[in-house]
Amino acid sequence: MSQALSPLEHLIRAEVRAQRPRLMVATVAAIGVTCGAALLLGLSGWFITAAALAGLAGPAVAHAFNYMIPSALIRLLAIVRTGSRYVERVAGHEAALQGLGRLRPRLYARLAEGRGAIKTLAAGEASSRLIEDVDAIQTRFIRLSAPWALGAGLLVSAAMAALAHVASALALVAGATVLVLGSRWIAERWVQPAAADRQAAQGRLKARLAELEAAVPELKAWSLEGWATAEVARVADVADAAAVTLARRAGSLMSWAGAVTGLTVMAAVALPLILSPVAPATPLIAVAALSTAAGMEAALALVVALRDAGAARTATARLEPLMGEAERGRVQTPAGTALRLFPDRPEIPGGARVRLNGPSGIGKTTLIEQLMGLRAGVEDHMSAGGLDPARSDVDVRGLFTYAAQEVSLLDGTVAQNLRLADPKAPEARLWDVLEEAALAERVAASPKGLDMPVGPGGAFLSGGERRRLTLARAYLRTAPWLVLDEPTEGLDARTEQKVLHRLKARLERTGQGLVLITHRPAGVELCDRVVEVVEGQGAAPSPLAVCELGQAFRSQNAQLRD
Repeated sequence: MSQALSPLEHLIRAEVRAQRPRLMVATVAAIGVTCGAALLLGLSGWFITAAALAGLAGPAVAHAFNYMIPSALIRLLAIVRTGSRYVERVAGHEAALQGLGRLRPRLYARLAEGRGAIKTLAAGEASSRLIEDVDAIQTRFIRLSAPWALGAGLLVSAAMAALAHVASALALVAGATVLVLGSRWIAERWVQPAAADRQAAQGRLKARLAELEAAVPELKAWSLEGWATAEVARVADVADAAAVTLARRAGSLMSWAGAVTGLTVMAAVALPLILSPVAPATPLIAVAALSTAAGMEAALALVVALRDAGAARTATARLEPLMGEAERGRVQTPAGTALRLFPDRPEIPGGARVRLNGPSGIGKTTLIEQLMGLRAGVEDHMSAGGLDPARSDVDVRGLFTYAAQEVSLLDGTVAQNLRLADPKAPEARLWDVLEEAALAERVAASPKGLDMPVGPGGAFLSGGERRRLTLARAYLRTAPWLVLDEPTEGLDARTEQKVLHRLKARLERTGQGLVLITHRPAGVELCDRVVEVVEGQGAAPSPLAVCELGQAFRSQNAQLRD
């Protein structure tokens, strides 16, 4: 049966097993809470009623009544209940937070692989999955103690209610059963769908906010701030409406629980009076009433768990498609460096310089990302280092260092962004790659040097500077293949030639292979072979060794002087 478990369920169960000691402590404490509450309420009801009757009976009876022992027991039980509640909360939530603290990074690692449904997930939606959905799963840890606490609390409460009459105990058991079964039906049929709608609406809101935030410059340029505000309000209204619906349905569930509890307490009090030939002592009736209330309170904890289970179940369902297939065995890494783009074409040897050619939108970026294992592809279609990058048990990313067409920078310093490629790189090495990317002079001019902040998404840099910083980052990583997607986009002609001149020197010095995508004629002469990407036929190798356009720019490259 364990083989049928999903990858996410495997992770959750593994964390539950890891947190078992804390969860056991939480369970014992929860039992202490319910049993302590039942004993406390029952004894308090008896004590208050008996003391009142003793006072009404006159000074002699009141003087003879032993107040000390019951009051001491009440205080002891109050301490036990409070202490148990504290231990339960600390141990249970610590187990949940410890489990989620390990679960979230593992889940993020799976999402970061870029496989499966994550490829079509917006940034805001991904954030919602990793934060809100994972938080919702914590009830999978916390509510594990609810059945045990319910059982223990009901057992003690029923025993105390039976002091008045066995019918009171039976009324408590019946009421708790109706409460739990009815609440489960309401939760599954009414509350959980609303929880799913709210969770999805929150994800859409975050995704829309992230999209509009990324488009702020364009929105300002076109004076669309009002439209953007209205758009946010529209999506927020949907999310708020879903939250209100969930709150109302959850409130209805709690109203149902309150009504059943009230009727059960009434039955526990009325049945002894109706069925007994001689009415039980008033203090025992009070014991039956308050112990029944305590037992129903224990059942109410399970009702709350059922209410929260909707969010947990929805969150699990939303996270499942992003997990991909379960891990199988050891991940294979390539031993060679040759590349094959198509099954019926010869391999491209390591160290070659390849240019992908074709019109915009035909799929060149998709092709190289599939080759690097960054995007899901078709198995048995291409290979890298003798392995199929489309397989889930293969990792070919070590063959490549990549400067993508879409620039991605962290809100940090130049050094921090560079060291994403090599966290242990010394400063001298950072300056070397900045020099190769023709960016060293700009960074050196800053008073902070390598500690110069780049701003959110590189906002403190120009477009060309952001491009060259990502290029320098690609240079920092040692890998057999350098993959560049439009590396000189946004650069002026002189800076472009400087970058290409230094790139050529780098390739000649290191022997590193190059896979280049560019629509600009400059830089074509760096490649010794061309792959034409043809619509409807995938990519096919060109018979041209070097594109003719490169000849016109060789003289310019030779004349360039740093």
